[in-house]
Amino acid sequence: MSSRLLITMGDGAGIGPEIIAMAFRDQPELLAGCMVVGDVASMRRAAALCPGQLALPVIALDSLVGSTDELPPNAIPVLQTGTLDTPVVYGKVSALAGQAAADCIVRAARAVLSGQAAAMVTAPIHKEALSAAGGWAASYPGHTEMLQAEAARFLGLPVAQLPVRMMLANQELKTVLVSIHLSLRNAIEALTFDSLLETLKITHKTLSASLGRQPHIAVAGLNPHAGEGGLFGTEEQSIILPAIAAGRALGLHLSGPIAPDTVFMRARSTTAHPGEFDVVIAMYHDQGLIPVKYLGVEQGVNVTLGLPLVRTSPDHGTAFDIAGTGKADPASLIAAIRMARSLAGI
Repeated sequence: MSSRLLITMGDGAGIGPEIIAMAFRDQPELLAGCMVVGDVASMRRAAALCPGQLALPVIALDSLVGSTDELPPNAIPVLQTGTLDTPVVYGKVSALAGQAAADCIVRAARAVLSGQAAAMVTAPIHKEALSAAGGWAASYPGHTEMLQAEAARFLGLPVAQLPVRMMLANQELKTVLVSIHLSLRNAIEALTFDSLLETLKITHKTLSASLGRQPHIAVAGLNPHAGEGGLFGTEEQSIILPAIAAGRALGLHLSGPIAPDTVFMRARSTTAHPGEFDVVIAMYHDQGLIPVKYLGVEQGVNVTLGLPLVRTSPDHGTAFDIAGTGKADPASLIAAIRMARSLAGI
């Protein structure tokens, strides 16, 4: 099994290329053995944006075969992927950038699935650019769904038989989402006994492996005050409590449902006040992501649970408004690389 870690370039019109270049500049030891899956010209343009020193050398590679040890110091090795003739304009939605980003994701995923790399870290993509690309790329709303489909194809399974979940984590809080890119109305409808129990099992399996012990999982309520005994909604009684009971019967350590306006405070872990729980199960996208991002986007990491590969990403988007200015902060990407190395054992 390879110990190589792959970093996909993300949308070339966003900050992905420059935060990758900054990570190579700021953390050369951490980035040793890493390879970028992306566009060489776009990465050279981004490397020239790094303030404070001469641009890092960007080296074009033909394949994943071979070692990066003989490259110049602090060089950025790039496996040319995609069909960008020239770098796209910063800060503008581009179908070409969307297609190139999708191509990079698929190439990296296939490399990890086949054992040519140990893990992948994905720089931000732009959902409008994916849609503008058309074809197969437009059929996926984001990384998670694309990676799920690619992994299911590799395993010879229908996508429905490879459930995945999104975990957002920083140094103080971890949260796993029952549903991700759905409207709020559809997310509520997607909350079922089966979807919640599956989330609990996936979370338990993944964190048991990474923590080396059974995790204590808190389950948030859906409604205000966790339904207040049915006064503000009955999903807690009809869906959440039965799923928790089923999880406990399987040996999972679960607490809840807990009012969503307090559960994240109780789970937050600081030096002064260790959290009561290892992770919170959130019922929908914004319920879980708002508290994690409020605590610090710069340290947030997105982890896809349930895949037969390790994938992490920074907890922010393409930041078109500052792309190309050299003002982007690579901290979240660096945190994602650290977590990927930890999860993959490299």
